[in-house]
Amino acid sequence: MGSCLSVDGRSGLPGSPTSESKRKSGRRRRGMRTSSFDYKRDEQLRRIPGRMFLNGANEVASLFTQQGRKGTNQDAMIVWENFGSRTDTVFCGVFDGHGPYGHMVAKRVRDSLPLKLGVHWEVNIGSNEVSRELSSSVLGSMNSEETASLCLDEVSRESIDLEEKEKHPDIFFTLKESFLKAFKVMDKELKLHHNIDCFCSGTTAVTLIKQGQDLIIGNVGDSRAVLGTRDQDETLIPVQLTVDLKPNLPAEAERIRKCNGRVFALQDEPEVSRVWLPHNDSPGLAMARAFGDFCLKDFGLISVPEISYRHLTERDEFVVLATDGVWDVLSNKEVVDIVASTPIRSTAARALVESAVRAWKFKYPTSKIDDCAVVCLFLDSNSDNSSPSFSKAKSQSTSFNQHECSHEKQEPQSLGGLNRSGTVRAGPEIQPEEQEEEETLNEATRLTGIGEDWSALEGVSRVNTLLTLPRFIAGPEDKRHTGGTKTRK
Repeated sequence: MGSCLSVDGRSGLPGSPTSESKRKSGRRRRGMRTSSFDYKRDEQLRRIPGRMFLNGANEVASLFTQQGRKGTNQDAMIVWENFGSRTDTVFCGVFDGHGPYGHMVAKRVRDSLPLKLGVHWEVNIGSNEVSRELSSSVLGSMNSEETASLCLDEVSRESIDLEEKEKHPDIFFTLKESFLKAFKVMDKELKLHHNIDCFCSGTTAVTLIKQGQDLIIGNVGDSRAVLGTRDQDETLIPVQLTVDLKPNLPAEAERIRKCNGRVFALQDEPEVSRVWLPHNDSPGLAMARAFGDFCLKDFGLISVPEISYRHLTERDEFVVLATDGVWDVLSNKEVVDIVASTPIRSTAARALVESAVRAWKFKYPTSKIDDCAVVCLFLDSNSDNSSPSFSKAKSQSTSFNQHECSHEKQEPQSLGGLNRSGTVRAGPEIQPEEQEEEETLNEATRLTGIGEDWSALEGVSRVNTLLTLPRFIAGPEDKRHTGGTKTRK
């Protein structure tokens, strides 16, 4: 009995104020170490040459994002030249977060997914060229379980027939496996993350790797990639490279229903199919695949990417990656025409976002404009990037990036929390504001509002999830605390 007490009385009984304070202080110290490590990792990422995540442009791409009128900008984007220390390789991606912590999920995926993809790519081809370069920043950011997974087949290889092997080069199969593994590890990391609650928050991700003339795309959710190319008559036409992975697709709906999830649309938005829990009318997620959103991962929602390939030719001019704040109001043809008509390539992404904002105001004047993020990747070698006009525009975009960095710590945050998720929002609209991307040390403790990607009904502003959930599923004795009705604003 007396063994529970120490001689000097400092250990205390389990559950005593002394031992409880020790546990709390230990948690605080661990949290501080985690935040400090994340901050150092983010600083290392900022210094990587060729990696861009702010509004601006470089020799091969143009980037721009703009906050809508629904709250914090939950979109993120990235262009990484010389990806994997390969001079002919570029990584691009856009990420559309949703839920109370969607902006944090989108940024985390933007920062971590390319690193994981690069490591798995090197492991798959059996090369140590990039592993040496990334070992300090990448392997250091993975826990022991994730590091061990590099040596395991976490994702079973899909059977590939001879016809498919003849159709695609070896790089497609190597990167296909790398995409599958990296996406799986990324989702697992989000589930275990201490500072980001992904229970009913998540993000889309449309990503690509361009190496030489090979283009490999990995897509989760309803952001989209569209290619601008010329037909035989030299007419510019759009080619959609990805499928919007929504619950209205028969194959997606069938998988969800087989896992006991439900798929149906609400009466006031019959064209928007949503995913619901088996016995609760929540959360109403309007996509069939996403990172995070672990409340639905047992009921058909998955983070497995759809992988596609295209061999580029001289007729292919550019690829546009964008969140659905753009695609909800502009067609594929309109998007490629806007990009092609921009006189200076460095301003192409900004011109596209501004066109989308004008389309929102014209088509849905009573709806709140959605966040927009765009990456324009230019493919042809006859670039105007070396012209004096481009150099001037590039210097302007560089100064704009510097302004974004100085404005980072002034980003306004609203204390909406979970209850801001609704079909229609009350209160004054938040004016658009161009925001910088990186979270600071104390961002994990800030509650922010939700605003996410939707095409809007006339007079209605939709969000990804119509209903918020308790952090933990209640047991039988706590059912009285579990809400089963929709909460709207």
